[in-house]
Amino acid sequence: MDVVLVVNPFASSVTSERVHAVERELGRVGEVRTLLTERAEHGIELARTAAGSDALVVYSGDGGFNEVLNGVEEDIPLGFLPGGGTNVLSRALGLPRDAVAAARQVADALEEGRTRRISLGRVNGRRFGFSAGIGLDAELVRRIDALGRRKDGRRPGDLAFVLATLRLIGGKRARFEPVLGVRGLGRAAFALVANTDPYTYVGSTPIHVAPDARFELGLDLAAPRDVSPRGVPRLVRYAFTGRGRPEDSRILVGHDLDLIEIDCDRPLPLQVDGEDLGDVEEAVFEAERGAVNVLV
Repeated sequence: MDVVLVVNPFASSVTSERVHAVERELGRVGEVRTLLTERAEHGIELARTAAGSDALVVYSGDGGFNEVLNGVEEDIPLGFLPGGGTNVLSRALGLPRDAVAAARQVADALEEGRTRRISLGRVNGRRFGFSAGIGLDAELVRRIDALGRRKDGRRPGDLAFVLATLRLIGGKRARFEPVLGVRGLGRAAFALVANTDPYTYVGSTPIHVAPDARFELGLDLAAPRDVSPRGVPRLVRYAFTGRGRPEDSRILVGHDLDLIEIDCDRPLPLQVDGEDLGDVEEAVFEAERGAVNVLV
């Protein structure tokens, strides 16, 4: 059995020792060919070289997972091993947070032919595994990226994310007015599109945006019409607990959708799976139902 292992050596928790341990686990069921990413978007290229293999496994953070999802061209089983700081996709699929333990489970799944077919999202042609957003969360991603990386190439951790969030939404004058339109639904301050629940994590705490979203369904939408300073605590409470969602008159919602079309009043930041895609004036979100098989 031929297993291609794509590794991002700059991901937060990837080390040479762990790579070797992952290779040993996967090597129990096949011959492992390890490929290291060297630059942004390199994972897309490397995923294409996996054509004809029996499985493609990614050891990275969510950015690397996203690249491989956008590069894979054949319907081969995919495995996602947590190597970043958050690892939303692998955690949402039920894999352990330890990469070696996850590799052991993925190897067992490959040996037993155990897969799960899941849907993906796509926005303006770019696939995403678990979430995408215009406005608020994309601006948070951009602010974290602006902090740069440490000397070892790794990104800032959860504390930096929390501080950036507080600076963005915690001001006394913080107010988010309607700046975009969701066709068929109305106007909103920002838009969050989910392919599963949770939307993301802060440390071990899940963040809930669309509690009914599932990998086997279409896309879910949550788009607050506007957010005043008084409304911020309610949104934060809902995000951390999944309970007490703001009344429907204050938020545009959609469940199991195939298409979401958004027009922006001005260029707004767009993110997919925690990766900044730049500013957009319009975005077309589409569900790719049953897009890929994952090893679980």
